[in-house]
Amino acid sequence: MTHLEQHAWAIVLAAGEGSRLRSLTTDATGTTVPKQFCSLQGGPSLLQEALQRAQAVVARERVCAVVADQHRRWWRGALWLLPASNIIVQPRNRGTAIGILLPLMHILARDPLARIVFLPADHYVRDESVLTRALHAALEQLSHRSTELVLLGISPEDADPELGYILPGRSNGYDTAPVERFVEKPDPAAAHRLIEAGGVWNSFIFAAYGSAVLSLVRERAPDIVDDLETALARDAQGPSLAVSDLYEQLPQIDFSRDVLQGAAARLRVLSVPQCGWNDLGTPQRVTRTLRQIQSPHLARPPLATTSTWLNLAAAAEGELQLAG
Repeated sequence: MTHLEQHAWAIVLAAGEGSRLRSLTTDATGTTVPKQFCSLQGGPSLLQEALQRAQAVVARERVCAVVADQHRRWWRGALWLLPASNIIVQPRNRGTAIGILLPLMHILARDPLARIVFLPADHYVRDESVLTRALHAALEQLSHRSTELVLLGISPEDADPELGYILPGRSNGYDTAPVERFVEKPDPAAAHRLIEAGGVWNSFIFAAYGSAVLSLVRERAPDIVDDLETALARDAQGPSLAVSDLYEQLPQIDFSRDVLQGAAARLRVLSVPQCGWNDLGTPQRVTRTLRQIQSPHLARPPLATTSTWLNLAAAAEGELQLAG
């Protein structure tokens, strides 16, 4: 194992509520199941697929997952292969920036030289090998970009107005380019213009040294970083609810809007070839992905009482049922 491989980590971000898909992920009892614990094709859940995605890039013992305490009944079984110390539980959801900051601090306490891949747990990828190569390339880029974040931009397959876009600047000959600007959910005409200008989909997948991400968050929210560091230290010393108490007071902080905006000088974008990536953020995107998969068994998935995963395919067809 090389020195760089030794310090390679992955954080799977799995604490979201998936509120925009509630109409598709409500079980027979009326309970809403967050989408990361659902299956798109009647097999592994989106969370399990994200864990496999992480393990294709880093060793299993350096894969961490951040989850929500209120989702315990769903993630307890899904994460049984991870070391207990790699499961970071948030007391409540306080936005994507806090969702990144908490596991980041846990990893840096164990490995100050950590290079980390950040992977949302609610994505579908048709060709995982393409994304795996891009993730390896992003980690390699960090060898000479120790203070920068390398964002993965997916080459668009259509002018989708429901996604965010990154417009890369002029490259200096490396595999990455500077970030000229972000555009969130442009109208269809603007999306076409962005693609013609070289724009890529913002996947919210990125790689960076943990210290670089912590430094960037500290610049934006120094008091929150200090408070969380103090709370974690108190909890580490013995029985304490310092982190839980702090979460009651923390504001909602969005990583893209409140941390990355205005930080273009610290960002690079790595363009990823088309790989069938989809963030499954809306019912329309779920339905579109199911049609692209074109698998005959999806329209009527078999009932499997041994499974706890909902099948989004059935829901998208208006036929909600459990599938395994």
